[in-house]
Amino acid sequence: MLDNRQASPTALRMQIGARLRRMREEKGIGQSEAGDAIRSSASKMSRLELGRHSFKLRDVLDLLDLYGVRDEDERASFIDLVREAKKPGWWQSYGDAIPHWFEQYLGLEQSATTIRSYEVQYVPGLLQTRDYARAVIGLEHHDAAHEGLERRLTVRMTRQQILHRPVGAATLWTVIDEAALRRPFGGPVTMRAQIEHLIEVSESMPNVRLQVLPFSAGGHLALGGPITIVRFAEHALDDMVYLEHLTGARYPEGDEAARYQKIMDLLAIRASRPARTTTFLKDLLNEL
Repeated sequence: MLDNRQASPTALRMQIGARLRRMREEKGIGQSEAGDAIRSSASKMSRLELGRHSFKLRDVLDLLDLYGVRDEDERASFIDLVREAKKPGWWQSYGDAIPHWFEQYLGLEQSATTIRSYEVQYVPGLLQTRDYARAVIGLEHHDAAHEGLERRLTVRMTRQQILHRPVGAATLWTVIDEAALRRPFGGPVTMRAQIEHLIEVSESMPNVRLQVLPFSAGGHLALGGPITIVRFAEHALDDMVYLEHLTGARYPEGDEAARYQKIMDLLAIRASRPARTTTFLKDLLNEL
């Protein structure tokens, strides 16, 4: 079971949904029948089982009745999970500064044990310095008021705490395209500080594996945009693939998700090894 002290409402909903889905399938019950039991539809059952809709305690108890779950301890564990899943995450107080489509990803990120990512335009948000992040956010939200920019900046900096937790720090394995490192957001001084930060991270944080994909690697299948794959401690939860674009995001499933997993593996093979990456960063720093 996920450590509820760290699990976000999003991941808890996914855990509840995954357990209920297994029970339904073991009983040979279809989503339509389960939907009827909670006065709803098969499509809503699908969203519930994927953790993309909040649970009502009454609905969970009705489903446990339908699946023949009578054990009081097991029913109590579901009740506790539903109540925990209703507690707001820290980011929900920044609703005005976070796009609605990004909220689900934040919940996944907060509960991740491992995050794998590929970035082609920017240094990953989890590794950005404050000044670099301010420059990137200022570009993305150039028409926002100063207060709005600062709130977005606070969200980005707070996200990074998952890498520094004294217990249960997340592991980040990221591949950064050389193009992102040669794009001087914020000017030379800001970019130098950002490269210095990446060098420090690569040398001092064992839970961060940093690789650069150099221009010399040639073309590759991920040129279209960033890729993020989130893994959880709860083995019943599948890895989540997250694809972000300018005005939204999506979560591929099935064969498409598996294809992105393979693409990430190929990127890691083609990218410079961590030790060579540190040397690359130091050479780049000397060029700035």
